[in-house]
This record gives sequence, structure tokens and C-alpha cells, in this order.
Amino acid sequence: MKTISLRTLVREPLKVKRITRTGKPVQVTDNGAPLWILHPAGGTAADEERRRREIEEELAEVLRAPRSKMSLSKIVLESRR
Repeated sequence: MKTISLRTLVREPLKVKRITRTGKPVQVTDNGAPLWILHPAGGTAADEERRRREIEEELAEVLRAPRSKMSLSKIVLESRR
């Protein structure tokens, strides 16, 4: 991921456009503190496949976790207190 300053983004937007066109995200910082991460709008097929694979891995991990002894309704009621 490429990092640029907010000033560079404002003064040289074509530089950011060139970077995102290659498919790489750009992190925008202000005085060294991260503000935003800009991603290219049109993802490639490989990016979509990677995204789907990561989602499936997360869901599989959730399903492997032990079931809670507490019912969902009790969890919601406790969280509202």
C-alpha cells in the first residue's frame, strides 16, 4: 500500500489516480496520522475471488467456535442494560 499526504492528494490528484489504476490501495495521511484508505473502484476477478475466499474463511471460523450456553435473546437484553 502506498502512503501519501493529504497535501499531495489535493495538489497532485493524478498521482493518486495513477496508483489506484494499477489496483493498489492508497493511504492518505495528515501529519503522519492515517485518515483514509482509497481503493480502486473496479476490482479484478482475482480480487473478487480473494474477497470471497476470505469471507468463507471467516464464516467457517465462526461455525467452528463452541456454541454459547446463553440464548441470543438474553444476550440482547443484557446488552441493553
